[in-house]
Amino acid sequence: MSGDRSYDFLIVGGGSAGCVLANRLSASGKWQVLLLEAGPADSSPFIHMPTGIIPVIRSNVLNWKFWTTPQQSCGGRPMFWPRGRTLGGSSSINAMCYIRGHAWDYDHWASLGNEGWSYKDVLPYFRKMENFEAIDKVPGGREFHGSGGPLNVAEHRFVNPLMTAFVEAGQQAGYKKTADFNGAQQEGIGYYHVMQKDGERCSNARGFLTPVLDRPNLKVITGAHAARVLFEGKRAVGVRYLQNGRYAEAMARKEVILSAGAIGSPQLLLLSGVGPRAQIEQHGIQAVHELPGVGENLQDHLDIHVTWEEKTRHGISLHWTSLWRSLKSLFQYLTGRRGELTSNLAQAGGFVKSDPAQAIPDLQWHLVPFVYSNHGQDLTPLFKYYAFTLMTCFLRPESRGTVRLASSDPLAPPVIDANYLATPRDMDALVKGVRLARQVLEQPAFAPHRLQEMEPGAAVQSDEQIREFIRRRAETVYHPVGTCKMGSDGMAVVDPRLRVHGLAGLRVVDASVMPTLIGGNTNAPTTMIAERAADLILQDAALGVGMPDYAPVPAAADAMVEK
Repeated sequence: MSGDRSYDFLIVGGGSAGCVLANRLSASGKWQVLLLEAGPADSSPFIHMPTGIIPVIRSNVLNWKFWTTPQQSCGGRPMFWPRGRTLGGSSSINAMCYIRGHAWDYDHWASLGNEGWSYKDVLPYFRKMENFEAIDKVPGGREFHGSGGPLNVAEHRFVNPLMTAFVEAGQQAGYKKTADFNGAQQEGIGYYHVMQKDGERCSNARGFLTPVLDRPNLKVITGAHAARVLFEGKRAVGVRYLQNGRYAEAMARKEVILSAGAIGSPQLLLLSGVGPRAQIEQHGIQAVHELPGVGENLQDHLDIHVTWEEKTRHGISLHWTSLWRSLKSLFQYLTGRRGELTSNLAQAGGFVKSDPAQAIPDLQWHLVPFVYSNHGQDLTPLFKYYAFTLMTCFLRPESRGTVRLASSDPLAPPVIDANYLATPRDMDALVKGVRLARQVLEQPAFAPHRLQEMEPGAAVQSDEQIREFIRRRAETVYHPVGTCKMGSDGMAVVDPRLRVHGLAGLRVVDASVMPTLIGGNTNAPTTMIAERAADLILQDAALGVGMPDYAPVPAAADAMVEK
């Protein structure tokens, strides 16, 4: 076994949160920081080309390609869960939509006892992380947005005519146009701002990590798969990881920070002996500390689609008739980062209510200019059709799932049970979403484009028929959170400072700490979490905090700890 020298801060996971932490914790030059990433560097050109989403999501190198267990309420189907496996994590393979969620979401976190996480508290961190190019073009731009931050947020360089039709159709259906989904009013129809810079993807790796790789106090190791956290008693002191077939250990003088995501972080805690004792011991792992909430509380947005074949050929297709257009787009991109290849595909969407009585929007739309093809895994329809697809997700599902160990092998994928559609409310909201989506797509603005509805299809009309379609065809929209939730109840894993309850020198900083799923895409909120966490970590480091009792166990869990 090889060994590395010790560091002040050891970050596991070079994804959306880990890149932020690596930047902020190393900025002063005072602290030695190590970032471990299981995947490779973000060198693939398809990562940086916005329309390279399909190649990277199909990649066996850049994508963890998780699968859930068969989902009981989705026809017994196992569901494909893409997650980024490279520097930048899922920010390197996502659709780049810049969405924070609703202010209510963060006030709700605070109402659950998470002091410091209200919308008023987190807005400064959203502003800090941004370079919002359109800051003077949107209402209240400087109140809600920032300039000069590492994460570049831009307007589209190219807008597909189908997106224009959607925004017009939404207004014809009675929805107002919203210029900024992250401003004073989320509700409405409009164009997404995107995490791009100069016509290329601005992943968290490009925004936060790449510019600071030359810092002498920051080391980044790729291809390093974390196997377990090392403990001395109740204090985390390092990480054992596998690289090039050999194990190595890195030690942390101050803190180990898990930023491996909503799947990886609970899996690593369980492999390290932290979590429900019975689950840990059944795999022959020695229990270090019992925390019953590790791997529980899994939440995700489930997406259902309405797809129309279109006749104007504005959709993206691999049909032979698109060859000249594709060559033109490639030329525009290579010579000036212009044209269709700068598109994030999901350029337009909206936030609407399934019921007018709702206080805030509970449905989100993404319009994409192609036929839905199972996360790009089945390309056959793209060779046959031009189409457009309106995706609908229910923003605040009641269903809760789990992440559990399959074995003690750190290279074995965990057992993911999303438990989709476990409550009638979740299904009912999607049924309403399909009906509302159809109403928009049937407006006059789409008349020049519509040929025929491919899915659900004209024969699917009753609520029960739509439910059956949802069971057969709904898929993840890539927003898993909650498996190491923040709070002070007996199922909480971290406290409001993101320190693991009952342990010293160990935090979790990623989407897994969200107690509830926010109303929107999750990359921007995860980035904000890491920005705030960096401040908390540096505050504690300056105060010399780090004794084994600094993260007390919630009172409700006392009886379950180390019997």
